Amino acid sequence: MRLDELAMTIEGETLVRGTRSDLQIEHAYAADLLSDVLSLAEGEDRTTLVTGMINPQVMRMAEILSIAAVIVVRGKLPPQSMVEYAQELGIPLLATRKTLFETCGLMFAHGVSPCQTKPVHDMRDHQ
Repeated sequence: MRLDELAMTIEGETLVRGTRSDLQIEHAYAADLLSDVLSLAEGEDRTTLVTGMINPQVMRMAEILSIAAVIVVRGKLPPQSMVEYAQELGIPLLATRKTLFETCGLMFAHGVSPCQTKPVHDMRDHQ
């Protein structure tokens, strides 16, 4: 799904276009904790982060993990510092009034698949 199609699907506003107008989104990851974002498997192109976090660290994390685009949900508007950082990095930044669940559901229904995560130890192994 192209980024512009995704924006229409989630009724999103594009705050930063990024450097590629033809960007294809194939995978998505949803998290509201930076520690959860760190569990994202690195190296997966065309992955979008869907989140309610609105601080510049989100864009730094997107840069480190090579995330293709960031979508902010629940009607939150990122501060200007986050928008400027996204612009500087060339990473698209979108905002939508839809919930995290709703946004992910729409993306999944339109062919965006979940991304891989790093393996975690099963908590039952420690009992």
